Amino acid sequence: MALLDYELTQSVACLQFDDGKANVVSHALIDALNEGLDRAQAEAQAIVLLGMRGKFSAGFDLEEFKKGPEASAALVNRGGRLMHRIFTLPMPVVAGCTGHAIAAGAFMLLACDIRIGIDGPYKIGANESVLGMTLPTFASELIEYRVPRDRLDRVVLKAELMAPSAALACGFLDEIVEEGNLVEYAQEVAANLAAYPGQGYAGNKHLLRNGFASRILASL
Repeated sequence: MALLDYELTQSVACLQFDDGKANVVSHALIDALNEGLDRAQAEAQAIVLLGMRGKFSAGFDLEEFKKGPEASAALVNRGGRLMHRIFTLPMPVVAGCTGHAIAAGAFMLLACDIRIGIDGPYKIGANESVLGMTLPTFASELIEYRVPRDRLDRVVLKAELMAPSAALACGFLDEIVEEGNLVEYAQEVAANLAAYPGQGYAGNKHLLRNGFASRILASL
């Protein structure tokens, strides 16, 4: 199976990534997603981003981190550029969170416009404090944009990996649906957004996010 499956249905491009393991954010995944986003921007009016069954993404590729600080920094920087791209795309991006979304997986969720999850024994969150790591700027800016202020300490300092219902209250998800309805519903939401007239969607996205996006870009 290819790392990324691309399917265009009318105005919506569905990008589903699956590495057959933990769905980590690796150099290969970043390359595949960027290629898929290029194609979607040329062919579609909205995007649905899906992980594999049970896992949206378990975070950055730890095998790359084992190569040392330079390799780690290179991957995190490329991941940050991918998150920035998703966050600033001038078209709707709907995430279908298919399961666990941890660290970089959670940040990818935060970068999308609409985040739809499923109920189940899944964990979502940023566990960097538990690992003795400081969040990269792109992650902290996405958290600042999405997470309610009274839940920031729970999300960042406590570094709680939470069930989908708690992730909903903490800003990682917008809503939760039955697993069997996830793909169809995400595509429906994306198609509805794709039908908005003119450049209002892109302009208002820029208006809301430009300050956060500028600080992310400056840090990379």
